Amino acid sequence: MTFLLVYNTRTPEEHRTFARRLAEQMGKQYVETGSIPDDVETFCDDNGIDMLFISCSNSRNEVQRWLDRCRTLRLPYVFLTGTMTKVQPVSRILMPVTLLEEEVHKAQTAAHISRFTGAHIILLRAHDYGSKARQNTQKIITLLDKFSLSYEEHEARKDSFAITRELSDRQREFVPDLLILTASRDYGLDDIVFGPPERHAIRRSTVPVLLLNPRGDLYALCD
Repeated sequence: MTFLLVYNTRTPEEHRTFARRLAEQMGKQYVETGSIPDDVETFCDDNGIDMLFISCSNSRNEVQRWLDRCRTLRLPYVFLTGTMTKVQPVSRILMPVTLLEEEVHKAQTAAHISRFTGAHIILLRAHDYGSKARQNTQKIITLLDKFSLSYEEHEARKDSFAITRELSDRQREFVPDLLILTASRDYGLDDIVFGPPERHAIRRSTVPVLLLNPRGDLYALCD
C-alpha cells in the first residue's frame, strides 16, 4: 500500500520529508505526483493509496477546493500548507474529542500512527454539559490502553461546537507535530458562508492537519 504526496511548484522540501519519513516509519511505499484527477476517491482506490498528503497554499479558496474534492474519501488525508512552520517528525499528536459519535473513529488512525512512530497522544476533550464527549474520550482511551500507547487527557475551554477555535492557542501549549480532526458531517449555511471549522483549523495550524471523513465504513489503516 502507498502514501501519496500531491505537490505543486511551491512545495517546500519539508513537506516531502514529512510524508516520506512517515511512510518509511509505517512501512508504506512513498510516491509523489504533481496532480490527480478531480475524482480523488476513485483515483486513490484504483492506485492503492491509503494516505493522501496535500501540499498546497494557505489561501481560503485552495484549501476549500481540496476539502471539496476529498469529501467522499474513506482514507486519511493530510494538509501541508506553506504557513505551517513546524513540519517535523511526528512525536506528539493533538486530537480534540467532541460529542459526535464519529469522533471515536479517529482513535484507530491515531493509535496506528503512534504504534509505528512512538508518538505521544494528547486528547483534548470538549467542555460540554452533557456526557457524550466524555464517553467518546473513554472509548478512545480503551483502544489506546489496548496497545499500551502513551497519552494524556485534557479538558478544552470550549464546547464541542467551538473547540476548533482554540486549537491554535493550545498548539502552542501542547507543542504537537500533528493535528487529527474529523471533517464536518454536512455543511450548514454558516459553513457555506464562512467556511467549515476544519478549514479554519487548517489555515491557522502551525503543524500538519490530518482529516478523516465521518463515514460509518471509515477506512482504517491496515498493518
